[in-house]
Amino acid sequence: MASSRLEINFIRLLSRCESMASEKRGEAEWRLEKYVAALEDMLVALRKNPSKPTQEVLTEYTRKVDFLKGLLKAEKLPSPTEKALANQFLAPGRTPTIANERMPATKTVHIQSKARCTGEMRDELLGTRLSAKGTTDGDLRNRRGLPLDERQSAAELDAVLQHHHNLQEKLAEDMLNLARNLKNNTLAAQNIIKQDNQTLSQSMRQADLNFEKLKTESERLEQHSKKSVNWLLWLMLILVSFTFISMILFIRIFPRLR
Repeated sequence: MASSRLEINFIRLLSRCESMASEKRGEAEWRLEKYVAALEDMLVALRKNPSKPTQEVLTEYTRKVDFLKGLLKAEKLPSPTEKALANQFLAPGRTPTIANERMPATKTVHIQSKARCTGEMRDELLGTRLSAKGTTDGDLRNRRGLPLDERQSAAELDAVLQHHHNLQEKLAEDMLNLARNLKNNTLAAQNIIKQDNQTLSQSMRQADLNFEKLKTESERLEQHSKKSVNWLLWLMLILVSFTFISMILFIRIFPRLR
């Protein structure tokens, strides 16, 4: 079904909002919030449109708009811990908004947002704000200038973050192996089913041929049986007639003695 003009405008604005959400914004940035409010109004109008999309598509649109609203609310929270907790409950979209996206843009924004929250939590724990252009040596110098307890806390946080990162990599690798094994098993099952179907088709064709042959032979046997019965009947009639005539002749030739 062709998309309506309202749906096309909604998709364009949604794509623009997702692109803006993935960029770093200043505190004075207000356009994204206004755009998301406009998205809500367009979504309400889209539900009432006679040529509205399917229920599954509307559900996906609602999911993406709710994600953007939740992202804006999470960014307004005062502490990085609250932001990180709020980000954990956000549900990004499951399908790409536009055709050239390999992964849904809201999922990318979700990952970036969680990374920013994690960085802010680390900065808050370290007691300093690290710039995007800072080097590893500067990080080490800042840590050396911190008290021992804070350095230990920073080291523990780095260890926890590294552990979670390793777990995520291992989980992603396990999921990849599972998907690969599932694909191989699916292909093997498809091949087996295909071979079984071919064998079944050959068996059915052979059964049809055998049935046709059996039908032909039955007709021939029936005709042969009819012919045999006819010959036997004529032979019996000839034999009886010959016997009767022979008896008449015998009686005529040899009369009964007085």
